[in-house]
Amino acid sequence: MQLDDLYRRVIMDHYKNPRNRGKFEDGGLTVDLNNPTCGDRISLQLKVGDGVVKDARFTGEGCSISMSSASMMTEAVKGRTFEEAMDLANRFSSLMKGEQVEFDDYEDIEALSGVNKFPARIKCATLAWNALKKGINEG
Repeated sequence: MQLDDLYRRVIMDHYKNPRNRGKFEDGGLTVDLNNPTCGDRISLQLKVGDGVVKDARFTGEGCSISMSSASMMTEAVKGRTFEEAMDLANRFSSLMKGEQVEFDDYEDIEALSGVNKFPARIKCATLAWNALKKGINEG
């Protein structure tokens, strides 16, 4: 199996079987963002305490890239300090710029590495991560 095929499978798995999709019944820090160029939108909820992302959920609509990215991001940031989560978000931004970045702690994210070849799709991939950054800055 080619690496591109594996990456496509990982992306489609997160799209068809999103992790952490839904809302917290008792609320949480909520960040709503949208990408007006393509119509993707996300509502990210974070449970935070003592400078740690305790849990993360999302709802929204969008393409397979944006929804897969949201699924991956929510999985990757749970249990991380704000600093660790922000570092992860910054590494993801670098990945979208075409830089070599490794995600040893959550390799699924690397499946999105090919998105940087399609500039119009970068905003799709970064939407959830931008919501995370905004949430951390507000939290």
